[in-house]
Amino acid sequence: MMRIILFTLLQICCTTLFAQQESDSFRAYLYNNEYSVYLRINFYDQDIEVPGQSLYGKLPGFLGKEHNSFCWVITSCNVKDEKSAEMQLINDYGSEDLTATLTRVNDSLYVFRQETGSTLKVPKNGKWQKLPKRFVLKRRK
Repeated sequence: MMRIILFTLLQICCTTLFAQQESDSFRAYLYNNEYSVYLRINFYDQDIEVPGQSLYGKLPGFLGKEHNSFCWVITSCNVKDEKSAEMQLINDYGSEDLTATLTRVNDSLYVFRQETGSTLKVPKNGKWQKLPKRFVLKRRK
């Protein structure tokens, strides 16, 4: 009887240890100090709402500018593996779109790389600031 109990406990422990856990690689708040932009994403549940723009509903995420309501909305995404994801973005007017890749370098650094489409621009002091095709974002908790 004791062997059966021990075997059952061992089996439960092993099952718990080897259970698949969903990664949090693409569920984050990422920020770039140089350009004052941030990326709010949840590519798994796709339940992010753009503040003040609930018309869009729940999305995989958005790229926003600090102290500004302008944003680039992530309309769709595809998590390739634990370190990279592809996403399609449109600006909040719907007039421009682009495809980008987000790559996780380590636990706190991500690289945003524009692949195709319109130039990524955000407002700055009443003018448009073009963002580079590749920039680094840091994870904030």
